[in-house]
Amino acid sequence: MKDFEYTAIRLRDNKLFVLDQRQLPQKEVWLKAKTPDEMCEYISKLCVRGAPLIAVAAACSLTLFAKPKTKKPAISEAAKKLKSTRPTAVNLTKAIDYIMKDMTDKPDTEEMEKRTEQLIKEEIKMCEDIARWGVSLIEKGEGLLTHCNTGSLATPGIGTALGVIRKAHKEEKNIHVYVAETRPLLQGARLTTWELKKENIPYTLICDSMAAMLMQSGKIQRVLVGADRIAMNGDFANKIGTYGLATQAHHHQLPFHSAAPTSTLDFSCKKGTNIPIEQRPLYEIEGFNQNLKKIKWAPENNQTFNPAFDITPAALVTSFILDTGIYTTEEIAGLKPVQFTL
Repeated sequence: MKDFEYTAIRLRDNKLFVLDQRQLPQKEVWLKAKTPDEMCEYISKLCVRGAPLIAVAAACSLTLFAKPKTKKPAISEAAKKLKSTRPTAVNLTKAIDYIMKDMTDKPDTEEMEKRTEQLIKEEIKMCEDIARWGVSLIEKGEGLLTHCNTGSLATPGIGTALGVIRKAHKEEKNIHVYVAETRPLLQGARLTTWELKKENIPYTLICDSMAAMLMQSGKIQRVLVGADRIAMNGDFANKIGTYGLATQAHHHQLPFHSAAPTSTLDFSCKKGTNIPIEQRPLYEIEGFNQNLKKIKWAPENNQTFNPAFDITPAALVTSFILDTGIYTTEEIAGLKPVQFTL
């Protein structure tokens, strides 16, 4: 495969590295991913995260593992393990299925490399196209609320929702971004602020519980989030807390948008209740790993509940910003499956 270097993933001389996002923003530590098993661990532990980036990282790992003498059963087993690491994000499954398609007992490593490189190129282009469509919605001087992290730490490109925000800033729309901290793992507080600061985009970090107050006071004019899987009725899965923001935006009559690549559409999923919700380790909500040193604030032996995602109903979505255009939930339902050449 050709060498590449992006914000959170890079390939040099057939050696794959991922940025350990658990240690941001204090440290920028790169981890070498020598095998698919190591990549599975990195994805599960959220060293690498974000639906499009997970798909790219897994595809790269599997392609590097697949050599002419590697038998198909070993590659298939590695593919199965990679797909099982994060069950909610559909991009991961699509990417692995794409590079494995039509594989015979003798793997075509050159074809896998071509497909992986194509996957990366198309994910980057989709981010650019999402931003181009999304920026048309934003008025000058708007306060924008975002949740979780949807930038270049979550994709190989400029990002989805955060890509729209980047473009709005570049076009001098005089925006101000309100960043929800995103409990329990603080992707907003640790990662989105890190990206916004690098781009000199004006922002304010808030606790998740402060969003409704800011809407009520007129500080926020629009909500922009990402998506990990979009069902064909317009329901979608995103980071836990998204559903709450959608209900608050609906009450305050504010536009609520989900920005995502078409690879996030699940044409086999009719409604949100069919989307599997990943359950994360319980210790994540009992404390926090500060540079991998666990800080615990809860007592021992708690009953805890820690879903990584929630489902936002279609009725609460103003529109979806995809790489192919801006769609209402009714229009999402009318889209047709296409060949996954990504």
